[in-house]
Amino acid sequence: MCRHLAYVGPPVPLSAPVLDAPHSLLHQSYAPADMRGGGTVNVDGFGAGWYPEPGGAALRYRSVTPIWADESFAALARATRTTAMLGAVRSATTGMPVTPGANAPFVDGRWLFSHNGRVIGWPDTMTALAGELPVRDLLTLDAPTDAALLWALIRTGLRAGEDPAAVLARVVTSVAAAAPGSRLNLLLTDGARIWATAWDHALSLRVDDDSAVVASEPTDGLTGWTEVPDRHLVEARPGRHRLHSLLTTAGVR
Repeated sequence: MCRHLAYVGPPVPLSAPVLDAPHSLLHQSYAPADMRGGGTVNVDGFGAGWYPEPGGAALRYRSVTPIWADESFAALARATRTTAMLGAVRSATTGMPVTPGANAPFVDGRWLFSHNGRVIGWPDTMTALAGELPVRDLLTLDAPTDAALLWALIRTGLRAGEDPAAVLARVVTSVAAAAPGSRLNLLLTDGARIWATAWDHALSLRVDDDSAVVASEPTDGLTGWTEVPDRHLVEARPGRHRLHSLLTTAGVR
């Protein structure tokens, strides 16, 4: 399993939620609070994506080095300010490759994506869903992993102009039906809003008038954090958030 988070709000150093917060991704990488049996240390690399300009395309940094050992990223993160970001640390599922391309975030223009969890029975349980993708998308996956395939399924819907909440809901429920017991916490941002699902794994939310943060675990001990209920999708932006039940996906718009 992994840990991930997304932030939208006033400009902050990239290092603020990723390295410097009391329970930042750095801290969660070696001292997670709620892995739910999915390992204890996120040692198989990390990644972060951010926006040099609000509304523009995202940039990304990925490495197979543990986040605590990458001094180059630490220097970059403390020198970079952004109004939105998505970061993740990885604990690779047994049998899946440990390569930079296997690490979140996955990126397409302004979109950043991460998956925290695992697809049960990979790859056999996903062959039917994979067969719905354009062949070119299958041939150009970032890596032969469940997360990369989930991203390809989601990206197809986004490129078709579908609502992000509906896309995430459809992918989660389709994969859960094909591979029962999977953990499917998905995280997506376009730099202005955040969409995330809670499906058999931990997810928390904090929204105030200026900012929104969605994270596997609260990054600090401040008030205002709430747990996203299991089998729910959250859409968040500064000053507002909405919850949708993933068990009634017809209500997701």
